[in-house]
Amino acid sequence: MSTKVLQRPTLILNRNWQPVNVATVARALVLLWNESARVVDPSDYQTYSWEDWSKLQPAEGERFIRAVRYRLRVPEVVTLTGYDRLPAAAVTFSRRNIFKRDHYTCQYCGAQPGLDELTLDHVVPRAQGGQSRWDNCVLACLECNKRKADRTPEQAKMRLKHQPVQPTWNPRYAAHDLRIESWSKFLSEAYWSVALEK
Repeated sequence: MSTKVLQRPTLILNRNWQPVNVATVARALVLLWNESARVVDPSDYQTYSWEDWSKLQPAEGERFIRAVRYRLRVPEVVTLTGYDRLPAAAVTFSRRNIFKRDHYTCQYCGAQPGLDELTLDHVVPRAQGGQSRWDNCVLACLECNKRKADRTPEQAKMRLKHQPVQPTWNPRYAAHDLRIESWSKFLSEAYWSVALEK
């Protein structure tokens, strides 16, 4: 049984099929075994219990987990059987999540120069008492960051494209970098086009 396969991400939908979390394949299989979730086959939206899912043979080239008597297909999407609310999950404040929130875009000039040419900028500089938190940190290209220096945007006569806020949770903030095509059927087009392109 490959540890890498068990650590792959699985999209978790609530009972109303809204994305609410991303878990590992191992966790998704536990939910399935405990009858807390059902696997969703993205090709036809049919749902499967553990018993039904374990009887399906993996297609050629499809990921699977080898058990003693059979090969178990790796679930990419599961839906919870008894959960219909959106979680009040907080998005962890981190450099990685600021890049995702700001769509890898300079919040001053709108450029998307690439990871090596972007940095975090404190809107109110730390030299002026600014803190490292969601509403005070944005992405800036190196040129804009140098131009702004230790000044506020007003002092530097620079304008923010968007006011920084703490984002609400969605699958983009899960700790994975895989683009899983089947998820596109369950995520908004805006999310899919921006969140997983980097």
